[in-house]
Amino acid sequence: MTQAELVADLVRRSRAASERLGELRSDVKDAALRHGADALEEALGAILAENAKDLAAGRERGLSAPLLDRLTLNPERVAAMANGLREVAALPDPVGEITRMWTRPNGLQVGRMRIPLGVIFVIYESRPNVTADVAALCLKSGNGAILRGGSEAIHSNRAIAGVLRPALARAGVPEDALVLVPQTDRALVDALLLREDTIDLVIPRGGEELIRHVSEKSRIPVIKHYKGVCHVYLDEFAEPKMASDIAVNSKVQRVSVCNAAETLLVHASLAETVLPDVLGALAAHGVELRACPRTRAHFPSALPATEEDFHTEWQAKVMSVRMVDSLDHAIEHIRRYGSNHTDTIVTQDVTRAHEFIRRVNSSSVFANASTRFSDGFQLGLGAEVGVSTTKMHWYGPMGLEGLTTQKFIAFGEGTILE
Repeated sequence: MTQAELVADLVRRSRAASERLGELRSDVKDAALRHGADALEEALGAILAENAKDLAAGRERGLSAPLLDRLTLNPERVAAMANGLREVAALPDPVGEITRMWTRPNGLQVGRMRIPLGVIFVIYESRPNVTADVAALCLKSGNGAILRGGSEAIHSNRAIAGVLRPALARAGVPEDALVLVPQTDRALVDALLLREDTIDLVIPRGGEELIRHVSEKSRIPVIKHYKGVCHVYLDEFAEPKMASDIAVNSKVQRVSVCNAAETLLVHASLAETVLPDVLGALAAHGVELRACPRTRAHFPSALPATEEDFHTEWQAKVMSVRMVDSLDHAIEHIRRYGSNHTDTIVTQDVTRAHEFIRRVNSSSVFANASTRFSDGFQLGLGAEVGVSTTKMHWYGPMGLEGLTTQKFIAFGEGTILE
């Protein structure tokens, strides 16, 4: 089969499946997701065996520790994939929901109804759990899913898709609700990015290079998420233990993910009290600190920070640190260096917390909570197909509602325009 024939086959199958998915009852979709969850658990040994092949190849290729961590599957992560499917099944079905109705002076009743987007092409790197997460969310929201994982996870992705596709079919859902691109050739991706006639949305998940490449090549709308330069701001009214706990959790709970904090901002009034303890706690967890001169005056073991450091998504045990003089100063820093992903304030002053949340326009903004909660599962979405840091048509973690659009509907009684 030529590349052109393969592309045509992939989009034809996915489009046909999407047309059926949009009409399926919720109970059918939910049963299919539960079947898929059971199938994943039953196939644990086979999935881990295929994942071991990817890990061995990754080590031979010299993949970094964070990338190997993203690639790794174990019983707990496979169980989490299965539970993610069950949680999506338990969520309300957005398809067909009427979100608003109003009546015009002529008696015409006008409303808005949620409908699927159609066919979604997701390109992702390293993390094989994305195969299950995206399949679940697209199925529940009535969308066909074309998935193209990275070469480093090809065996794992094939194993997961190979388990889920027949499980869906046994439950009465089109097997092609999940279509896995069988090759990792970038030219095949580029060819798919030209198919605006059959693909409705592209979601790239991976490094900045991948996302920029997709954005430049695609004729299809792209949900972008270039990088996650997330901030923790310790306000002058921060409670010391909370400040330390949130800073450490945001940075080290899992360093390789996009919602891990990369920069710590600390109010100058905490320089001699909270700052040394927080930085000491981070250092005790093996975090390399790169700090501004004012911070280093109170914590000399930190390395000097460069301008570029504050733009960097480390995805490692490295953290930039800057001392600021006010809430305004902290917000100014976030606006200059942030990536519209996730930022959090630690403060006991409710007014400041609300001001921070109102003025910081990232896709997720928190008060007194770790940046690690910027995640579809943690926010109650069941899972996420990606994180949008561009404001059209969705902003932040994309769950079921983010995979729908809304059409206008109207009910009349022989109503005509005079």
